[in-house]
Order: sequence, then C-alpha cells, then structure tokens
Amino acid sequence: MTALIACSHGTRSAAGRAVIARIREQLARTVPDAEVREAYVDVEQPEVAGVVTRAAAEGPVVVVPLLLSTGFHTSVDIAAAVEPHPRAVAAPALGPHPALVRALRDRLAAVSEGDAGHRPGDHVVLAAAGSSEMAAARAVEHMRDLVAAHLPCPVSIGYGAGCAPSLPEAVDAARAAGARRVIAASYVLAPGHFANLVGGAGADLVSAPLGAHPEVIGVAAARFREALAVLAQPVS
Repeated sequence: MTALIACSHGTRSAAGRAVIARIREQLARTVPDAEVREAYVDVEQPEVAGVVTRAAAEGPVVVVPLLLSTGFHTSVDIAAAVEPHPRAVAAPALGPHPALVRALRDRLAAVSEGDAGHRPGDHVVLAAAGSSEMAAARAVEHMRDLVAAHLPCPVSIGYGAGCAPSLPEAVDAARAAGARRVIAASYVLAPGHFANLVGGAGADLVSAPLGAHPEVIGVAAARFREALAVLAQPVS
C-alpha cells in the first residue's frame, strides 16, 4: 500500500492540531487505498524526513503538503525528505487551485450571512501566511486572481510574514481606498499563529480557516493521485 504522508507545518495551537487531525481523517476516508501518516516541517514531531525514510523502506511514498502555497518548506524541507528515495515523490502544495475558491467563498458566506464581498463598498483581503520566496508570492497572487474572478468587489492581498503588504497594511489600504467594509478571507488551513495574525489585522469581518472543508480534502486527494501517477511512470 502506498503511504500518503500528510505533511503540515506544525502548530502549538490545540485547536489547530485538532483541525489538521480532521483533515488527515477525512483524507484517509477519501483515499482508502493509501495509508495516511502524519508528518511536520516545524514545531511538531514526527518530522517529515524521518517519516519518509521509514515509509520508503516499506513501499511507495507520496508526500502531500498540507500547505496552501509553495515556499521554503516545500522547496527545501519536503524536497530534501524525498530526494534520497527513488520510491518517494512530493506532490505540489494545495494552492493555488480553483476548488479552494469555493472553500474561501463558503467561509466568507458563513461569517456574514451569505453576503461577504457582495455589499456596495466591500473589499476582501486575501489573508495569506506569506513567505520570503518569490514563488510563494506568485502562488498567492494567482489565488487572488481566482478569487477576484468570483467576487463583485476588489480583492487584494495581505501577508502575515515574509513579504509586503502586511495584513494590517492591506486592511488600512483598503479603507484608504474607500472601502466601507473590509473582510479578511483567511487563506490559512487551521487555527494557530497565522490565523491569529489575520484575526488581529483590524478587518471588519474575518472568515474562519479553510480547515477540513470538502474542497480542501478533494484537492489534497487530487494532489496525491497526480503525484502517484508520476511515481508510477517508468524511469527512462
């Protein structure tokens, strides 16, 4: 059986850990032909390199990053974990992906009785964790474009760390541009440090993290299937 290593960042938040556990549980139900194992790139154990090494000794391995954008953890930590093992491969980060737009819109609707982003004067800030890598910023910009195509209001970006503008700067800029209501769309998976930054950025409304939304599970399962197909290709 192929090992599906669901690799998340790691958090000290008990609520965040519970949400990530629910994602793994739902993923295991969605991909019953894989053995879902947990791994982390920071804060928590077991760390991803060790999990991959143990799993690769038993059979094929696909690491699915429970991360919304590419960045250091995907390009360095996870890449280094699979590189020594011919039977191991890493899937791309979950985002950007059109299905995540539906998850974001559902979370926005839940925080505002269905009209978030639809009142005159609304401005949505896509609130992302952030990274110092340019590829991560481009991924978030792509996701912003996908979201903007489905909302009748301006959509900008704010980051928790790594690049500008910061979340408070993005909220302030939206208000300075004339927004009557600024809504932070939490482009984070679970409660924790970055979700707290989103909540403290000063927006009028803040949507919940994406969590174990069905679209998140669907994207993670699709990433696994795509990576498994690559792993099954003969080496030339």
